[in-house]
Amino acid sequence: MTSACDEQGGLKLYSALQMLQDCSEMWIESEPRVKEFFAEERMAQLLVFRQVDIERVPKYGEEVTVTSSVYGMKPMFGFRNTFIYDAAGNACYRTWSMGAFVDMATGKLKNVSTEAIASMKIEEQKSMDYLDRRIAQPKDGWRELAPYTVCRADIDYNHHMNNANYVRLAFETLPEGFAYDRLRVEYRVPVKRGELIFPVVQEVDGRWLVRLMSGGQVASVVEFSKR
Repeated sequence: MTSACDEQGGLKLYSALQMLQDCSEMWIESEPRVKEFFAEERMAQLLVFRQVDIERVPKYGEEVTVTSSVYGMKPMFGFRNTFIYDAAGNACYRTWSMGAFVDMATGKLKNVSTEAIASMKIEEQKSMDYLDRRIAQPKDGWRELAPYTVCRADIDYNHHMNNANYVRLAFETLPEGFAYDRLRVEYRVPVKRGELIFPVVQEVDGRWLVRLMSGGQVASVVEFSKR
C-alpha cells in the first residue's frame, strides 16, 4: 500500500509497528480461553517494552508475512516475538515485547489465572539479539523541543495514545540522515487525548534518545541505534 511507504518507497517504521501490533492483537483471537478470561475479569494487556531489529526495509509492492507467538508467560507479564518476513521467508523485522496484564477499572497489575495460562500455546523463543528492557539514559544534557497536543487520531480503543504514535513522535525528532537499524521503546505512562507531550532529546554514544514527557512524568523512552 502506498500509504504505508515513505518517500523512498520503503515501509515506514510507523506502518511496520502498526502491522506488528495488529498481528499481536489477532493472536488473541486464536486463544479463546484467554480472550474469555480477559473479558470476564475486565482485564487488558498493555505494552511496556518493545525491541525492533531491522534487517531490511521492504519496498513498495513486496509481499510480506507477519507472525506473532508467545514464548513466555508469568501471572502479570507476557513475552512475545512478532516478526515480519519477506516473500522468500527472510526476516525483515525481528521483535520481542513485554506486556503487562492490568485491571481496566483500576489500571493496576492483575494476575492471569493459572488455568488461562495453561490453555495458551507457548512457542519457542525466536532467534534475535535480546537486549535489556531498561534503556540506559544520562541524567543531564537533554534538549527540549516543541510540545505536541495529543489529538483524536492518536487514541485507540484503550482510550489512550496508541503505542505506534509514541514512536511516530520520537521519529520526527531524528536528525536528518541519522542511521539506525534498532529501536527500543519503554512505555511507562499512558497519555490521553488533549494532553501535552514535551519531547526532550540527546545523542549519546551514537544512540538517539527521546523522552516523551507528559504531566511532569516520563511517558515513554525511545532509543534509535545502529547495531
